[in-house]
Amino acid sequence: MNFEITSGGGESRGLELEIEVCRILREKGLHVATAESCTGGLLAGKITSVAGASECFECGVVTYSNEQKVKLLGVNRATLGECGAVSPNTAVEMARGVRHLGGADIGIGITGIAGPGGGSEEKPVGLVYIAVSAENALHSYRFVFKGDRNEVREQAVSEALDIIRRQALGTLE
Repeated sequence: MNFEITSGGGESRGLELEIEVCRILREKGLHVATAESCTGGLLAGKITSVAGASECFECGVVTYSNEQKVKLLGVNRATLGECGAVSPNTAVEMARGVRHLGGADIGIGITGIAGPGGGSEEKPVGLVYIAVSAENALHSYRFVFKGDRNEVREQAVSEALDIIRRQALGTLE
């Protein structure tokens, strides 16, 4: 399933969302693995900044190039050719690939255009796809964030943390 969410930026889901995510994952006995492109490892960094993250975090992979998305995560070359690196399809394949690579319960894939360049009318700067892969879920979410490069990346990480939280709690739609 694909979902579209447009964010004006600046929303905060709490200053310590990563702490809550790690607490929930540990309580549920779940492990997460991350595959990041436009966020460059920020999600993995947020999670691993929490003491005890080793009890819930398996691995994080940063794949900026298409070749590494294929090589490390098993993203299909046809997906990249037909849909592009910034697409719900690629995000889903990244999430699925990292979940299997890490042997995790939850895989998260993030791909997008953080800017300031690289956008188009069809795929504007701020467009980010975040996908989740779990035994009972395979979803992608479309976001269009406002702000500069760092703000887009931070908003994407915040949304990804919330997606992990909701998947772990069983409330993800």
